[in-house]
Amino acid sequence: MATNLLKKYNEFLEITHLNENQRTESLKGVFNRDIADNLNFNFRLKVIRPLKKQGIIDMENLFDHLTKRSEEVVDEEGKIIKSRSVFDYDRSKRLHWIWYHIQEKRKTNFEVFSVKERKNGHDVIHTYLFDLDEDYVIVLEPQRSKQDYYLLSAYYLNEDWAKKNMRKKLKRKLDQVY
Repeated sequence: MATNLLKKYNEFLEITHLNENQRTESLKGVFNRDIADNLNFNFRLKVIRPLKKQGIIDMENLFDHLTKRSEEVVDEEGKIIKSRSVFDYDRSKRLHWIWYHIQEKRKTNFEVFSVKERKNGHDVIHTYLFDLDEDYVIVLEPQRSKQDYYLLSAYYLNEDWAKKNMRKKLKRKLDQVY
């Protein structure tokens, strides 16, 4: 498990042989080092923060976004709700890539761009860090103040439709990075 703290981009974390508790402990070690406890977790001099839930910074929610995928679940009343409870091996084994990309160490086949999108009936700007060779993307959202970012997610584009969608976003990129 401690060997995962030694992994570098573009190696994968070793998590397949671990049970669920060991895997979570190992991933939390990487997450805490690179994100939660990293005082320099900034992108282009702007602090990156997790989203707040009910006014509280929610590192656990961010950890889930970076290691699990969402699925639709039907509740007791028959309503479809999204649940982020399914472990995502592809996201998790690349968890340590986030800090590498945030620092913009990758110099080729790497795009940083912002695009205006619709979200819940509103226009929002998202900033993407897109590793074209590895089909890996990090999604940031500038805070309203434009002083900091929220880290929304990071994931591997493991479906053809997702790769095409990201390339469409790239074609619609704004003139500046927000």
